[in-house]
Amino acid sequence: MEKEVLENHKRYLERVSFYRSNGYDLEKERDFILEKSLPISGKILEIGTGKGHFALALAKSGYNFTSIDISLQEQEIAMLNLRYFGLENQVIFKIEDASRMSFPDQSFNVIFSINVFHHLEKSLAVLDEINRLLCNGGKAVLSDFSDKGLEIINACHTAEGRTHDYFKHRLNEAKEYFIRKGFKIMEYQSQVQKVLIAQRL
Repeated sequence: MEKEVLENHKRYLERVSFYRSNGYDLEKERDFILEKSLPISGKILEIGTGKGHFALALAKSGYNFTSIDISLQEQEIAMLNLRYFGLENQVIFKIEDASRMSFPDQSFNVIFSINVFHHLEKSLAVLDEINRLLCNGGKAVLSDFSDKGLEIINACHTAEGRTHDYFKHRLNEAKEYFIRKGFKIMEYQSQVQKVLIAQRL
């Protein structure tokens, strides 16, 4: 296996271990989100690839999907994470601005966006895009940190000498948006993670 892939996987394991030791289990929380999202079928979009933690969970569960991010650098790390497990062919990576995506209307049956919402500068524009891209009967799965989860993540960033930049948007904004649009809403919560599922009727 390529040295770059092995070195990246080592960093991935160190990151998972670091977050777990501070009270946030990355893998457990991704599994929680996936479980609450079932059933999952049809064309799938992930908004916000990041370093590929949720993409990896989706791919390990056997799904093929498209994942977008505004950062090529982040997607390259995600690709290395998937390559370690031989899963890179299950994902189509695209560089896209989530507030104005290039896909045609009603392109996807399921749209995921995990721990992205609090980072969005143009949250309403992104919600409009999700609404535009969802097929009839499709669902959006948005998950973000609970107050406790955000506390932990902020502390982790501080310990790493970084700042956690975010716009403080909360999932309640998305919930109110989807209610106005006539979606059926389901909500779940672990200690550190909130999950909002909006189903188009």
